[in-house]
Amino acid sequence: MVDERPQFGFLLAALGAAVLAVSVFLPWYGVSITASGAAAAQQQLAGVAQQYGNATFQAGANQLGAEFSSIAGRQLATVSAHDVLKNISVILLVLAGLSLLASLLRLAGLSGLEAGGGQIAVAGGLAGLFVLYRMISPPGAQVDLVSLSLSWGIWLALLSASAIVVGGLLATSDPGRRQTADSYI
Repeated sequence: MVDERPQFGFLLAALGAAVLAVSVFLPWYGVSITASGAAAAQQQLAGVAQQYGNATFQAGANQLGAEFSSIAGRQLATVSAHDVLKNISVILLVLAGLSLLASLLRLAGLSGLEAGGGQIAVAGGLAGLFVLYRMISPPGAQVDLVSLSLSWGIWLALLSASAIVVGGLLATSDPGRRQTADSYI
């Protein structure tokens, strides 16, 4: 009976690599305006209205500015890794592409390929480290006007990088190389 763990490992790594590539384009961060950001926007709007507007425009600007505090803390938009992480998104796409290509070639049974499960697991580990870094250290200068919160796409990227690692490790495990206790006697 042929052990199917290496085949399952390569399949899991290939699926993880495909999901990682897609997750680069999914929402990684939610963008929301902080209370100080809403107050600053309100002050700027009032200043512009006072300098350039008539009484009607100023009254409308004051009414609109009063509503700014209601949007503070709400998520207004999402951004993907591709939007804000130009270099890291390219690195993640390259790592996902290499992992996917190596896994698919191994699944196809091409014996000339030297990339094995260990190399695929390393590529997944590197991708996971990049994702973890961006979870701990979000992009952009930390300003008090807007805040970034982690969105579901970054968690999917971390899960898919983990799937690449697990798949690569499963592909390297070869129970045929292990000896049973009886063979030592």
